[in-house]
Amino acid sequence: MTQAPAALEVVNIHKQYGDVEVLKGISLTAQDGDVISIIGSSGSGKSTFLRCLNLLEHPSKGEIELRGESLALSADGKGGLRAVERRQLERMRARIGFVFQSFNLWPHKTILDNITLGQRQVLGRSKDEAIARAETLLKKVGLYEKRHAYPNQLSGGQQQRIAIARTLAMDPEVMLFDEPTSALDPELVNEVLTVMRDLADEGRTMLIVTHEMRFARDVSSQVMFLHQGRVEEYGPPDQVFGNPSSARCREFLSSHL
Repeated sequence: MTQAPAALEVVNIHKQYGDVEVLKGISLTAQDGDVISIIGSSGSGKSTFLRCLNLLEHPSKGEIELRGESLALSADGKGGLRAVERRQLERMRARIGFVFQSFNLWPHKTILDNITLGQRQVLGRSKDEAIARAETLLKKVGLYEKRHAYPNQLSGGQQQRIAIARTLAMDPEVMLFDEPTSALDPELVNEVLTVMRDLADEGRTMLIVTHEMRFARDVSSQVMFLHQGRVEEYGPPDQVFGNPSSARCREFLSSHL
């Protein structure tokens, strides 16, 4: 029996800015339902790695495969790789949801409009279909009553929950979270983490750059520790948090737990 391809396969990702190599060959395999937390000090390359996966940053070298489909890449003449076909990139981006640190909601559009716009423009859903899906997801994240509000009328935690709902509305196969709680006041962090725990419990495939160590330990199937652009430790949370082989990982955890 042939094994189904991984949800996401990333091989030997490098990223260079001029003479500075920020990522030095990172590989990762995410199977369906995996929750992989990516941890490490500021400047270790965590967010850059995540942004390379859908070409928000152009990797200098490497391969990206989504459920067996390789993203066709070629040299861009500036030391990076670009997508050969814009249409393939857009199709793959639609299958990889991205939740940003800074919400990235349209400030001049209502919450409902923020969640329906992509569904209609990218997925071709009718207005009624998009609204129905948006309202279901707003109930899921506990913000249905805010559907006619504007982003600036919501707290940071509420805006991030809306951003998660907007991403879910596109029915992604893999979800990427780039430090989704780091821009929030401490008292608002848990409301976002609760939604993310629920997604993990549902079996969503997720890659999460986070500095919330307890959350990473509780929800992850695998944890990756990056140091200066390299994978220093990778494994199940019990191993990474309980018995890491890397001295740098032990040092990092001792100051963050």
